[in-house]
Amino acid sequence: MILTVTPNTALDITYHVPSLRPHASHRVREVVERPGGKGLNVARVLAALGHRVTVTGLVGGSTGRSLREQLAGTENLTDALFPVSGATRRTIAVVDAATGDTTQLNEPGPLVAPAEWSDFVASYERLLPSCSAVALCGSLPPGVPVGAYAQLVRAARGAGVPVLLDTSGEPLRRAIAARPDLIKPNAEELAELTGSHEPAEAIRDARRRGAHAVIASLGADGMHAVTPEGHWRAAPPERVRGNPTGAGDSAVAGLLSGLVEGLDWPERLVRAVALSAATVLAPVAGEFDPEAYEELRAKVVAGPVAPDPE
Repeated sequence: MILTVTPNTALDITYHVPSLRPHASHRVREVVERPGGKGLNVARVLAALGHRVTVTGLVGGSTGRSLREQLAGTENLTDALFPVSGATRRTIAVVDAATGDTTQLNEPGPLVAPAEWSDFVASYERLLPSCSAVALCGSLPPGVPVGAYAQLVRAARGAGVPVLLDTSGEPLRRAIAARPDLIKPNAEELAELTGSHEPAEAIRDARRRGAHAVIASLGADGMHAVTPEGHWRAAPPERVRGNPTGAGDSAVAGLLSGLVEGLDWPERLVRAVALSAATVLAPVAGEFDPEAYEELRAKVVAGPVAPDPE
């Protein structure tokens, strides 16, 4: 069983409008609502790929109840979310049909009490012995200590469970010192972590800080993996246009599923890049187009690259 952890779950609401204009009223053509937060997105993709996955994280209020109701009945997915007194946040994506662009509005999340966080950590530690891998994903809600992910990484490593970390900012800076098995930052997150806007240099720095392997998402240029086993690059066969919401989460699902299936690094990257691109092409944010995924997986090429000089 794979465990995904989303401290700051969300109810994702997507509005489709003919054209998004500042300072104007808009008629919404379509509204789509679904459970969200990075770890839940990862879990949904993993479940669609046929993996058994358990989701945990913090939920509360009427928004949290709606989120859990919508999760119920999802094949291959078990709900182990932890209740808190505050209300789960909402995220609003506004899709402009004229341009294909998406504007994202993210609420901060509930205020979590210290006792609630402590009880959640105990619940998380009870789940670890039955896990084949853990993904720690997304932002931290107010009240959760900034070193929370470092705490969760150490617990997973202590249980002998491989851990993938996908966060940013100070939570990433603190957690990377706990030596996660894998991090998946994008170029902006790498630059924020290391101060370098040169991806190769930033990846080297991230590994020196503690990450066992670094898989950098480089947008249309694909992914660059630097691991103890070698260095690889993979890219989609062509640039894809659509809604990028959740594309990085699908890439995490590809990497994590490849890990538990024992795939080699090039195969993991092919899967991650194909899933990411198929998510951009999907009509609903955060889900992937299965037909596009199969077509892209046959076209994505991953190959070794020479290590950059120190």
